[in-house]
Amino acid sequence: MKKIIVALLLISLFSCQKKEVLLPQLDETIVADVKDHSPIYMFFETNGKDTLIDVNRSNSISSTNWLFNIDKRLPLKLVIPEIQKLQAKKEKSAHKSETAENYFTYMDKKKKTLAFLPLVEVEYVFDNPTLGMNTLYFKADGKMYFNKQQLSEQELEQYLNDLLIERESEIFIGYDKNLSFENYLKYRLKSKKIVIKKLGLSINYAKEFIY
Repeated sequence: MKKIIVALLLISLFSCQKKEVLLPQLDETIVADVKDHSPIYMFFETNGKDTLIDVNRSNSISSTNWLFNIDKRLPLKLVIPEIQKLQAKKEKSAHKSETAENYFTYMDKKKKTLAFLPLVEVEYVFDNPTLGMNTLYFKADGKMYFNKQQLSEQELEQYLNDLLIERESEIFIGYDKNLSFENYLKYRLKSKKIVIKKLGLSINYAKEFIY
């Protein structure tokens, strides 16, 4: 019975009005189940060489947990503004529940099951960080930079902990505006796992720069 329920859920996520959402695939499950939810779909479309986004929130109910089913191919420059608009509408709704949360849906490719990532409050800034801000930047081509220094995944954590700092400092996270939504989730999870041991140095996860 459980397998049948999972199969039916996957069908409902992948198909909506004869359109498909290709969900991101990650290597782990953050949240395995969400009760009392309603779906929002963000479809990937093209017009010539242009990539377009089509948002369907017709089944969303403000008093429930929202599941954002976002096509993994969509770039951040299209996805994030839609998320901001939808969150703002939910906040203003008279029927909003104080306990209702928002989640990104994705597939755990190891377990081959549906999973959910909480969409915590983040201030999205569509601009370059201010000069002098320490920034860990993830590019659409897979390269990673701390300020202007290109780093590999293997050397990132050690590099950050070896930094010389004279006063308390924060590291901010930046993402290429053309980064795919799937890679955004991968890098987001990766950045949350960085262990900073150096006193006076921390990562600010409350603000993300998109540029």
